[in-house]
Amino acid sequence: MARTKAAPVRREPSSEYTAGELKRTASGRVVAEEDGEKETIGEKVEGVEGEVVKKVVVVEKERKEAGVVTLVVCVAGIYASFLTWAYLQEKLTTTTHGPQGERFRFSVFLLTIQSLFAGLGGLVFTWVTTPAGQKMKSPIPNKGILPPLLLVAVTNALAAPFGYAALGHIDYITFILAKSCKLLPVMALHVTIFRKRYPLYKYLVVAAVTCGVAVFTLHSGSKKHKAGRGNSGQTGWGMLLLGINLLFDGLTNSTQDYIFGANREYTGPQMMAANNLLSGALTGGYLVLSPWLVRTGVGRWFGMDVTGGGGELFAALEFLGRYPAVWRDVLGFAVCGCVGQVFICEYSFSE
Repeated sequence: MARTKAAPVRREPSSEYTAGELKRTASGRVVAEEDGEKETIGEKVEGVEGEVVKKVVVVEKERKEAGVVTLVVCVAGIYASFLTWAYLQEKLTTTTHGPQGERFRFSVFLLTIQSLFAGLGGLVFTWVTTPAGQKMKSPIPNKGILPPLLLVAVTNALAAPFGYAALGHIDYITFILAKSCKLLPVMALHVTIFRKRYPLYKYLVVAAVTCGVAVFTLHSGSKKHKAGRGNSGQTGWGMLLLGINLLFDGLTNSTQDYIFGANREYTGPQMMAANNLLSGALTGGYLVLSPWLVRTGVGRWFGMDVTGGGGELFAALEFLGRYPAVWRDVLGFAVCGCVGQVFICEYSFSE
């Protein structure tokens, strides 16, 4: 009996558009799907598949437009926040008050206030960015991440006092321009501690930026010194303090990069909350212990006693009690620092 070949049965595409990671339509065109968004590969066709392609193109355009808007908003927010933050920082450290010309010299107190504001802001930001129906992520999700987070908190807490101490010996323009050379310690610590390697052109870019900033700093600094601004005259000591500040800043940034690389699920808002809460706890502990610490040999050598032996916390509160208008600048400084960090985290979180 002769065997007859049956006509092939044409199967209609059904779940191929919605199920699985890699799908193929009836015409052989591949449809890749990831995280609920489809990316089509192949030529456009009419009919049902053409509609799918049109929808994908719209999604991609909306995503690109949202990315550009996010970038513009975040950059504008970062510049507005930190320019105001820098203005308030200089105002706090240079403005004199009262007949005796007192100045606000309580850098650790200021850093503690900012850390507490930014820590609470990080917790709120983590809660806001948590998808509906999911549990809010902890700033410290596991024990393994705690040691590098503590290192970041320590270096972050130590960097600011050295920076403020440097401002007593160098002018503010030199301080800001030298801080622009932070690329150099960050890259150096990446290479020496974390054994990271960069392509040659990145080394050349960092060297060129650093040399350019250094030349501009020296030229600007010479004019400032000729003008006779009221610094201590100990420029070498000020630059040493600034170098220590840059070293701590570089260690902070390189350790944060290591944390994000080793913990892929860790987010910017979590880092913001953990870093600031831990830093606030460390500096707050110092403020409580400062009446005893300033009397030790280490305290006297570092010049920790800025209050006459009474402790920085109580001295700062007494100063703000005498000049309550300074509270506005202190709180404004803390809020600007918090908002600036939120914009930084928002851009990194949305990428």
